[in-house]
Amino acid sequence: MTTLSNFVLIGTIISSDSFLSTVEFTLNPAVNGGPSIAVLPNEAIPCKIEVGKKIYVVKDDSQDYPVITCEKEEESESR
Repeated sequence: MTTLSNFVLIGTIISSDSFLSTVEFTLNPAVNGGPSIAVLPNEAIPCKIEVGKKIYVVKDDSQDYPVITCEKEEESESR
C-alpha cells in the first residue's frame, strides 16, 4: 500500500465547541461519496475558530507531518 506523500486538503469549519471543531473537506474534483468530515482539536487549528472559515492541510515530500494553516485574513483599507 502506498501512502500519499504530497497533498493539499481544503476544509471548511462547520461547527465547533470549546474543545473540538468539525471540518468538512471537499474533494476536488468531486468524486463519489461526497465530502469527508474530520473532528479536530481546537488547539490544532492555528487561528481564530469561526464557522465558515477555511483551513488547509498541506504535506509535501520534504515534511514528515502535514501542516494546518488558515485562510489569509483580508486587511481592511485605512484612509
